[in-house]
Amino acid sequence: MESARISQWLNLLVCVLLLLKAEGSSVPLTLVENAESKGAVCLDGSPPAYHFDKGFGEGIDNWIVHIEGGGWCNNVESCLERKNTRLGSSKQMKDIYFSAILSNEQQFNPDFYNWNRVKVRYCDGSSFTGDVEEVDPTTNLHFRGARIFSAVMEELLAKGMKNVKNAILSGCSAGGLTTILHCDSFKALLPSGANVKCVPDAGYFVNVEDISGAHSIQEFYSEVVSIHGSAKNLPTSCTSKLNPALCFFPQYVASHISTPIFVVNSAYDRWQASRVNSKGH
Repeated sequence: MESARISQWLNLLVCVLLLLKAEGSSVPLTLVENAESKGAVCLDGSPPAYHFDKGFGEGIDNWIVHIEGGGWCNNVESCLERKNTRLGSSKQMKDIYFSAILSNEQQFNPDFYNWNRVKVRYCDGSSFTGDVEEVDPTTNLHFRGARIFSAVMEELLAKGMKNVKNAILSGCSAGGLTTILHCDSFKALLPSGANVKCVPDAGYFVNVEDISGAHSIQEFYSEVVSIHGSAKNLPTSCTSKLNPALCFFPQYVASHISTPIFVVNSAYDRWQASRVNSKGH
């Protein structure tokens, strides 16, 4: 458990480093205030959050939405470990710097500097797929990732994304998996004439055996899908044919995605390699 937890944080660190340079601008945290009334809340019941830097000039009708990464929680114990951190509570989140593909400086980000740039914070532990109505009063854990995604997108649409001409959904690690699983549903929210593409970064996790011959990653994802109630929010093109737990793997979903998608992935992923080489522990 400890090695898997460390690997998740290292994976997140890599994603952070991909977005960070010395240059950047601070962007305040925005809470989705009406989300609580919809039950769209983080693991601890706090409202979800995002950072938004408004576009300007020729980029005023273009949007890039980046989903934060940070692994998953697959049982009560691991979800409780996240509950009071920034991966489970907006109370622990702070303003962040936008740089690299989220920078507003043309010399560092010539393609997207004047677009509307958004970073969606990750606080549900299920790549925004969960939706369980009941809340255990003992743990007070809320599994509402799918509602969070909907609530954030609804707010962004109200802030001008409904008029988008060009849009990119992106994310790293667990955020990359979010990008894959929500790619078509993201496009469906936007005008029919919009040019929409998805760019998952380090999110293409594969279903392979570990060194003992067991399917530990499949078991892990099955537990994620089970505790979060994710099955009903995974792509029906997959769940109509396969066990929903398998539909958390991009390899069973990607061929059915109709929106143009560009996958950025290393041949060796630290989180996946650690599970394959340690019998899932």
